[in-house]
Amino acid sequence: MSAPLPSVRALIPASMGRTRPCAAQLGCHLGRLAASALVALASLLPATSQAQDSERLDWLRQPALGNYKGYAEFKMGHYALARQVWETLAEVGDGEALFNLAIMAEDGLGMARDLLKAESLYRASAQAGNRKARYRLGLLYSDGSRFPADLEQARHYLGLAAGQGDQQAAERLATLGQPTSALTPFQQAEALASAGQHEPAARLYQQLAEQGLAAAQTRLAWMHEAGRGLPRDLEQAARRFELAAQAGDAEAQYALAVMYRTGRGRARDLTASMEWLRQAAAQGYAAPAAGADAAPAALAP
Repeated sequence: MSAPLPSVRALIPASMGRTRPCAAQLGCHLGRLAASALVALASLLPATSQAQDSERLDWLRQPALGNYKGYAEFKMGHYALARQVWETLAEVGDGEALFNLAIMAEDGLGMARDLLKAESLYRASAQAGNRKARYRLGLLYSDGSRFPADLEQARHYLGLAAGQGDQQAAERLATLGQPTSALTPFQQAEALASAGQHEPAARLYQQLAEQGLAAAQTRLAWMHEAGRGLPRDLEQAARRFELAAQAGDAEAQYALAVMYRTGRGRARDLTASMEWLRQAAAQGYAAPAAGADAAPAALAP
């Protein structure tokens, strides 16, 4: 058996500081190397020595495969196992894993709800280049409901996400600082959700979904899956993921692929799982690095 990989703490020089990034200074996170993300994580991530060495090495060799595994465990309600996978990947600065851990910290899924921890994890994920974390930070800093309002920070993160091709970030950037009444209905729903007002956000997303907006279908599906503002209902989540997937939403295609693979929300169907995974990958959505056909191995018993 291989020696365990070092924890995040072992990767940080003792001389490096451990202070939390200053949210008031625009760009205080810019220009730092990956080591700075590890510094921020030192006080956030517990050791993951309980993971089997072989599993850790597999996840670290193929982070997309590890993230697939983590999401599948999350979908099945195995939050401790999902967290274990993502913490392993977070130790080496994987942006997707950091983003997923931030969601868990923000919503109190599998860990105590901790907004300071969520903020630090989102920032580390954004620094690692994760578009979703950049968009999320832009929303959170723009309304001041959960994090202190900071329009410069919001503009910075939304600009980064928009530069990566995120159309929703570009649209929100164009309305930044304007009253809620000036926002589009989808932006209003996003603002409600980011403020923790999930039930009214869900009602607005539902109206938009009924009008055929795929992104709203996907948001509703996630809310059903996590029990966020709506009852946890994987069958409803799968139905909405499928509607959005059929409309071409890559995020929904990926989520639906995992549902068919795990048999959660949809009857287990490996052929359908592989097809949706290929469609998501064809749009550039993260799929296992070894190719779509490797995905089932990540969940083998």
